[in-house]
Amino acid sequence: MTATPPVLTRRELNRALLSRQLLLERAAMPAADALEHLVGMQAQAPNPPYLGLWTRLAGFRLEELAGLIKDRSAVRLVLMRSTIHLVTARDCVLLRPVLEEALARSLQGTFGRQLADLDLAEVAALGRRLVEEEPLTIGGLGSRLVERWPERDGFALANAVRNLVPLVQIPPRGLWGESGQAVHTTAESWLGGPSAGDSVPDATVLRYLAAFGPASVKDMQTWSGMTRLAAAVKRLRPRLAVFRDENGQELFDLLEAPRPGPETAAPVRFLPEFDNILLSHADRSRILTDEQRRLIFTRNGLIRSTFLVDGFVAGLWRIEQQRGSATLMVEPFAPLRSGERAAVADEGARLLAFAAAGASVQDVRFG
Repeated sequence: MTATPPVLTRRELNRALLSRQLLLERAAMPAADALEHLVGMQAQAPNPPYLGLWTRLAGFRLEELAGLIKDRSAVRLVLMRSTIHLVTARDCVLLRPVLEEALARSLQGTFGRQLADLDLAEVAALGRRLVEEEPLTIGGLGSRLVERWPERDGFALANAVRNLVPLVQIPPRGLWGESGQAVHTTAESWLGGPSAGDSVPDATVLRYLAAFGPASVKDMQTWSGMTRLAAAVKRLRPRLAVFRDENGQELFDLLEAPRPGPETAAPVRFLPEFDNILLSHADRSRILTDEQRRLIFTRNGLIRSTFLVDGFVAGLWRIEQQRGSATLMVEPFAPLRSGERAAVADEGARLLAFAAAGASVQDVRFG
C-alpha cells in the first residue's frame, strides 16, 4: 500500500520558501553564489537585483554586483518566462539551452501574426550578425531588420532575435544609478565562448526546488515558462520527497532541503519590484493573497515593491527623493500592531541607508 504523502500547511510552505530565498536570516554569501542559488533574479529594471541581494545577504555592497556585471561575470538576458533575468555567466550558458524551446514557443503567442510565414532561422542569423558587428538596442536592431523585411514589424523581428539568440544587455545597463537604453550583443561574443549546453531540464528542476520548493509541476512550469515538466519530475521522483498541500495538490521537494517549522520567526523584509518570490508559483498563497496580488501586479506589467511581516506580504513601499532628502513611504494593506510597525520602521531605516546613502535627511513614513 502506498503511504499517503504528508500535508504541508500554508505556513509551513511559507517558512520553507523564506528559508530557500535567504529571507529568514541574511546569508554570509558572495553575490555570485546567491545569484546561482536563486537561479537568477528577474531584472526588468536595473536596480531591483541590488535591493533583492541587500535584503538577502549580510554586508552586501552595490560595488559587488556592479563589479560582476562590469567584468562579465554576470549578465542580463531573456530567460525564464521570456523575461529579463540577471544571472551569472555560468548560468547563462547552462540555462539558455534548457529554455530554448519555451522561448521559441512564446514568440508564437506574442508575435505569431507578425512573424507568420517568415524563415525565423534566417531572421535569427541576420540578427546575430548585426549585433555582433555593433551592439544595438531592440529598436535599432528592429530598424536594421526591416531593411531586409520592409513589410514586417521591426519590434516583432527584434524580439524574434532576442528569443532565438542569447542576447545580453551590456553595461552600463544594469549598473546602479545608471540610465540609458539597453544595448545588446550575443552571449557568445560578450562572454567569449559558446552558449550551447544540455537542454534536458532535470538539473534545472532540482535547482528550482532548492530555491523555491516544495512545489508542484504547475509551479515549476509557471516559474520557467516551460511545459511538459511532468516527464522530468517522473524521472526525478525516486530522488524527491513528496507532500501535499492543504488543497490536496501533490508537491515535490529535495530530500534534504530545509523545511522549518511553522512557528519559526520571520523578520520584516523589503522586496524590490519584480522579485521572483512573488512570480514563481502557480499557487502563490504561500506568500500573498489573491486580493493582494491584484494590488501588486499592475495592468502594464509592473510588479510593485512589497514588504513582508511574519513572512507574508503586508504592503507596498517606495522611496521618494528630493533635494538631499529621502523618504520611505510604507503603505500597509492592513493596520500593523505596534511591534510590527516598529520592526518595519527599523528595517525601513536600514533600507534607506543602503538605497539612498547620499541623502542627508532620511525618514520612514506610513501611509
